[in-house]
Amino acid sequence: MRTLNKVLTTATAVAAVGGSVLATAAPAMAAGRNGVCDNGEFCLYYNSGQKGSVSDFTSSVADYGAKQPSCFDFKGPGAGKGKCVKNSAASVWNRTGKTVRVYFNSNYGGKYQDFKAGTKGNLNSGLKNQNASHAIGPTNRVNMSWALYRASGGHISCPFDGYTTTPGRHEGTDIARGIGSDVHALVSGKIIYIARGYNGRSGLSTISIYNASLKKTVIYLHSAPRSSLRVGQSISKGQIIADEAWHGVSSAGAAHTHVEMRPGYQKLAAKSVGDPHLDNPNPVSFWLSQGYNYR
Repeated sequence: MRTLNKVLTTATAVAAVGGSVLATAAPAMAAGRNGVCDNGEFCLYYNSGQKGSVSDFTSSVADYGAKQPSCFDFKGPGAGKGKCVKNSAASVWNRTGKTVRVYFNSNYGGKYQDFKAGTKGNLNSGLKNQNASHAIGPTNRVNMSWALYRASGGHISCPFDGYTTTPGRHEGTDIARGIGSDVHALVSGKIIYIARGYNGRSGLSTISIYNASLKKTVIYLHSAPRSSLRVGQSISKGQIIADEAWHGVSSAGAAHTHVEMRPGYQKLAAKSVGDPHLDNPNPVSFWLSQGYNYR
């Protein structure tokens, strides 16, 4: 079976739902990943018609993994046992009490197929042996770049790279639309730090918003903070906080907003220029948890 190289930028296309819906009862506690499709679990099968080895799940999985020993594999007896489930599943049985969505891409991206609670069915031609993630009880996500501006035309100009590809290091996500675009808060919280910079290479503008329940700080750089913002002010998700600009040193050399997720209470963005130490974790799973596609 062939393996595809999948990327997050694949266009989203809705796939038709296959299979028949069975009568469902309230799910019991699932037994865990033991190669048996227990009540309360979502199960992938190696062959069509719920045949071959089974891989059972009790939660959503953003990336099945592509290699042993770290991938999610088929555990039950039969054809396919021990193989990684990524790009190798042909059918499903949804024994959870919620709709489950199977995606073409990792991180819940690309075309997908929904299976209602109790459904047994085959993956359609667009997803059979081309599956990379699934979400139990999926939410309707919006692109992170759209949510920052609440308008079309934005795009991720430089993603988090973990110090692997971007010249000068990059521990956040650069999103661009154009000078003067309204910048909206992606996560609610309280402002713990503000610095107002100037266009060009002096004065890095910063807005740091700490969310106590998430124990995370989201920091916005380069864009011009609104004059009404004050330290200690509570900010709602979606509230306008700045205008896109070019304030402070930037390797991009153009208007954009650098968005950085930092664990804990952090007033300043992670040091990057001339600093070999990676301070921030990969933020993709965090943004997915907040209802955004990382694009």
